[in-house]
Amino acid sequence: MKKSIFITGAASGIGRETALVFAEKGWFVGLFDVNEPALEELGNRIGHENACFRSVDVTRPESVQAAADHLARRTGGQLDVLFNNAGVLYMGHHQTISLELKKRTVDVNLTGILNGIDACFDLLKATPGARIISMSSASALYGTPELAVYSATKAAVGALTEALNIEFEPLGIHVCDVMAPYVRTPMITASPVEAASVSRLGVHITPGQVAKVVWRAAHGRRRHWQVGWMMRLLRFSTLAFPFFQRPLVKMLAFSKAATQGDRE
Repeated sequence: MKKSIFITGAASGIGRETALVFAEKGWFVGLFDVNEPALEELGNRIGHENACFRSVDVTRPESVQAAADHLARRTGGQLDVLFNNAGVLYMGHHQTISLELKKRTVDVNLTGILNGIDACFDLLKATPGARIISMSSASALYGTPELAVYSATKAAVGALTEALNIEFEPLGIHVCDVMAPYVRTPMITASPVEAASVSRLGVHITPGQVAKVVWRAAHGRRRHWQVGWMMRLLRFSTLAFPFFQRPLVKMLAFSKAATQGDRE
């Protein structure tokens, strides 16, 4: 039986590249996203003997459960890796983002992960050496202006990872997350609003780079995996010099934010 991975947000960006990496390595990949035409194209590319796909809304528990059941029928009731990748990001000053979009950010980025873990838990528990890997972010290190709610969800992902890493250890399930700065995906490049930190940090990480780290995380024992030298530097500096966190974030985001705020 091939090893298997369940990927949310698989239709594009990080999810798509991760699916291609794992399929190339001989894994069976479960492709799940709201974009069914893109899933079908990716499934055809990988091959139906190596992949299954289904349209999934991660905010709806029954939708994610149906996806887990769909995958289980192809994998003999086992699952080696759950990759919680689906996410949304709405940039801008907090008061300019609608309450509906703020709630959607929480629903997709955090509730979606809870739904994924609950739906796949029995499959993971039945699989020796299983992993739960969730996408986090540099903004989990310290709340980032113009990404406030997004930052909050990613900080929650970090806390959830650390707690379940301990709680699930006796069950043989390793829990970790992948932290990256801005990644070159449409979520960033096609956003109608650009946060100051985007222009100052730049968008240097590719989905392929993240996918390679996900592959390493599927075989390693760390709790938090960083993508790229900038992410490693940011994490080290915040751990070693916690007093520098706020001035650093303020330096990256305050000036432009303040200027825009004055105009508004």
